[in-house]
Amino acid sequence: MPWVHFTKDFDWYPPELNGRFCLAYKAGTITLVTTPCAVAAKAARRAVATRKPKDNAHERR
Repeated sequence: MPWVHFTKDFDWYPPELNGRFCLAYKAGTITLVTTPCAVAAKAARRAVATRKPKDNAHERR
């Protein structure tokens, strides 16, 4: 499961749910997503790969 940074809004419809469910990601969101979602978002030029954000103050140095 890769970390991605969404550069534009992106709606992900998991194929196994046949369009009955949508995950909406807003531009600027950095999150962990499934590999198929990351591949689709990058192919649509709506996201780029990134690293996990620093959680704690001591990691931000």
